[in-house]
Amino acid sequence: MKFIRRLFFAIILLIIIVLSVVFLIGHSYYSKALKEKPLITRVDEIVSKDNFVKFEDMSSYYRNAVISVEDHRFYDHGPVDFIAIARATFTNLKNMEFREGGSTITQQVAKNIVLSQEKSWIRKIAEIFAAYDMEKNYSKREIFELYVNTSYFGDGYYGIYQASYGYYNKSPKDLNLDESSMLAGVPNAPSVYAPTVNPDLAKKRQYHVLNSMLEYGYITKDEALSIK
Repeated sequence: MKFIRRLFFAIILLIIIVLSVVFLIGHSYYSKALKEKPLITRVDEIVSKDNFVKFEDMSSYYRNAVISVEDHRFYDHGPVDFIAIARATFTNLKNMEFREGGSTITQQVAKNIVLSQEKSWIRKIAEIFAAYDMEKNYSKREIFELYVNTSYFGDGYYGIYQASYGYYNKSPKDLNLDESSMLAGVPNAPSVYAPTVNPDLAKKRQYHVLNSMLEYGYITKDEALSIK
C-alpha cells in the first residue's frame, strides 16, 4: 500500500515538473517574439492601416456569423476556453484523429500577429501566454477587429476589407446573410473553402456556419433555409 502511494505521488510530482518545464519553454518562446517586436507595436501597425475595418463598420450578420462558427462563447470566457478544450480533446480521442483545436478567437489573434503558424506544442503554450496578454490590454471588440482584419480569406485577400470587396465588390458593412455566412467560413481553411477554389466545399462550409448561427439564436430557421 505504501509503495502504491509513493508511486502515485511520484507520478504526480513528475507531471508537475514536466508541465512546469513545458510552460517555461512556452513563455520563453513568447518572450522572444516580444523582444523582436512588442505587442503594442504589432497591434498599432495593424490598426493604422488604411483598410482596417472597425467593429461598427461590419455587417451584424458577418459579426454574428464569425462568433457562431469560431468561438460562440467569445464574450463569456477568458483568453482560453477550457470547456472548448475539453470538448475538442474528447472529440479528438473519440475519433482517434485531430479534428478540433479548441482555440479561442483571442488565441487565434495571438497566433496571427505575435507568433507563427507553426504547429508545435511549444507554440501552443506560447499562444496561451500571448492570449492572456491580449485580453489584459485590449477589449473583446478590439480583439475581434484584429482577428477579422488579419485573417486570410484565400485568393490573395487578407482581412475582411479585401475579402468583402474582392469577392462581392461591397463594403463589409453591406454584407448580407448569404455573403456573411460564406466569408465567415473561409479562414478556417482558405485553400479549401475559398469560393473561387471549390464552390461545393465552400457551400458546405457555409451551411455549417448557418447551422451554427441558427443553433446560437442569431438567425431563424426560415432565414437559414432561404440561403440553403
